[in-house]
Amino acid sequence: MIAETICSAVSAAGLGIAAITAYRRRFLTATRIAAYSLVPVALVMTGVVQWLADKAFSPTAWVGVGLLGISWLLFMTTRMVERRAGAGSRKERKAAKAARREAVAPAASAPSLGASTAPAAQPRPARAKKSGGADAGDDFSDVEAILKKHGI
Repeated sequence: MIAETICSAVSAAGLGIAAITAYRRRFLTATRIAAYSLVPVALVMTGVVQWLADKAFSPTAWVGVGLLGISWLLFMTTRMVERRAGAGSRKERKAAKAARREAVAPAASAPSLGASTAPAAQPRPARAKKSGGADAGDDFSDVEAILKKHGI
């Protein structure tokens, strides 16, 4: 009974807002507001509100919701265990992983750039920091080294 009263009040308020909007010559918006405000009364008249109220306060309905939750939890638990088990025991999973690694040829992952004419790159020694501070020529030494490396 209270749900029907609330729905009727909401619809009446919505129709009032629609009338004010139409008075301001915003007819498209007013029509849209009127359409939305008629929905609660339509739900009351079709019995949907009464059905929802009966289900919301029904202990049987809430037990059913609880059982659905438990069912979902059981499905997710079994799925998680199934994924974690995977190929069987831990030794089998490690063996399968090692077999997949060995299946790829070692040279397949190395890029083939042809024969190199330049000597192998030597690691650069670390530069000692000067106690007096860096001068302007020292700032560009990295850039010069890169340009020399590329032959520029």
